[in-house]
Amino acid sequence: MPIDSQRIRSAVARASCRADLAGGTLDIWPLGLLHRESRTVNVALNLGVEVEMVPRESGYLVQQGGSRIEAGTTAELANIAETALLGLTLEELEVPPVEVTIESGSPRGGGLGGSSALAVATIAVGEVVVGQGESSAEKRAILARDLEARLMSLPTGRQDHYSALFGGVLEIRHEPGGDRIRQLAIDLNVLSEAFVVVYTGQSHFSAGHNWQVVRNRLESDKETIRCFDGIRDVALGIVDALEQGRLAEVGELMSQEWSWRRRLAEGISTPKIEQLLKAAVNEGAWGGKACGAGGGGCLVMLCPPAARADVEQILTRLGAQVLPARPADRPLWVRFSNGAAS
Repeated sequence: MPIDSQRIRSAVARASCRADLAGGTLDIWPLGLLHRESRTVNVALNLGVEVEMVPRESGYLVQQGGSRIEAGTTAELANIAETALLGLTLEELEVPPVEVTIESGSPRGGGLGGSSALAVATIAVGEVVVGQGESSAEKRAILARDLEARLMSLPTGRQDHYSALFGGVLEIRHEPGGDRIRQLAIDLNVLSEAFVVVYTGQSHFSAGHNWQVVRNRLESDKETIRCFDGIRDVALGIVDALEQGRLAEVGELMSQEWSWRRRLAEGISTPKIEQLLKAAVNEGAWGGKACGAGGGGCLVMLCPPAARADVEQILTRLGAQVLPARPADRPLWVRFSNGAAS
């Protein structure tokens, strides 16, 4: 149902970031279709991106992390690196002048899907401000993906958008005609006790690695095909292990996934990533991997609950930042100044 935008004094949306456990990159079309039974498995985090919009008389004001950027038009915002994705999204939705406040729980370049969460939350709030009816989750995911692709001039996937929209632990199957999404019935409290996410301190740029990998696969590079087959098989095994509560096996499979993934392109792994993963396993972790496309960013690991403190301590000693990231089942939410919610 359309919303009376003239009555909206402010609107805010929050979308979750995510940690991918297996099958990442296969969500970039058409890679998943080239490897039958492909799927991506990820988990939404309590770290998220919150976007608030307040209508103004003229111009646009964006505040985030102490920075303050003003622009006369959405096109101007789109030409500023820090606000480019926001500007493109506001321009596409034809959002009138607003003040935008952004809060993000993900480190910049952390590989936790923060930019996708930003796009999803901005679309949801923008629909309220322009008085447009709520779009379907599928439409929001497609629009967010396409705007990110336009920004980077590179192909992008959709796994991040699904976590931002639905929350929980997702199995995303890449099938002809579109993705099929299933929320796995997992005890998130049990998973949380074994869950560790750290920031390496090295920002990453996922699109660059992804394009090299996509190009190699489309050119039928044999090693790339072998790696994706391995990643596909691990993702299938992780779904079964998660649903059966075999978390030690999940951790081991995450390490297997990483052993395939780091072979896809030079730069996906770094000495720092390998140092941290090795130290965690030596301290008792079951296994882990880099989030997103690697090259820096965050690592996600699983370990026995009794060993988690020791694992976090050694990683901190090696210069990583332990994040307060835990699995979360909260889907995208939108709130209006009049107290209504959807």
